[in-house]
Amino acid sequence: MSWTLCTSASAVAKAGTHCSSVSGSAVTMAKWSDEAEGRIEAETRRSWVANYTGLPTGIKGILSDVCSSYIAMNIISNDSTGYITREADMLMNRNDDIINRGLAILKDFKSNTIQTP
Repeated sequence: MSWTLCTSASAVAKAGTHCSSVSGSAVTMAKWSDEAEGRIEAETRRSWVANYTGLPTGIKGILSDVCSSYIAMNIISNDSTGYITREADMLMNRNDDIINRGLAILKDFKSNTIQTP
């Protein structure tokens, strides 16, 4: 299930330039990816990972945005010592906003309402 909805690079980018390299170990990151994907499916009550290939590109973008933000928050909270004053807080707030807005869209998603222009 790891890395279906987003890439590790997108999660690290959202964690900011001062994130700890220890937080970014492959095993830890894969675990956080699985947790984020599972949480998105649990909160939206939809099996996004199993049906990923058939999803519209726009929905894939939202899933990637939400998933990478969940992982970025784990990276930041795991070790915030490298961040300058308030940087970690601002990044956490920004990622939380992305998650909340994205989940609201995904919870209301109806595949038959997206139409070709």
